[in-house]
Amino acid sequence: MQRVRVGMTGLAMVLTLIGLASAIFSSANRDEPVDAVGAPKADVVANMTDEMGNAMVAKPKPDEPLAELGVAPSTASQEPVDAAAVARRIEAQRQAEVAKPDAQ
Repeated sequence: MQRVRVGMTGLAMVLTLIGLASAIFSSANRDEPVDAVGAPKADVVANMTDEMGNAMVAKPKPDEPLAELGVAPSTASQEPVDAAAVARRIEAQRQAEVAKPDAQ
């Protein structure tokens, strides 16, 4: 009976500490953020422009991080591929290989 009482008391203390920590953190999240003196203001920083008056635009990130790292091939083609030209080239190579043993 002594062990059960100690276990239940320990469990109640842990649950009380968790509830207290949750209450403290939730009240901290509800407070308004404090602006420090000299700190950058988010609305000003978001509207910064370059010398020409154009808004600074970040480059779009590629959709293929593995291709950028060189781990996987890119699916975005840089130049158009002509399937008919590739097929003609392969057929010409086959014919050259077939004709080569006959020439010897």
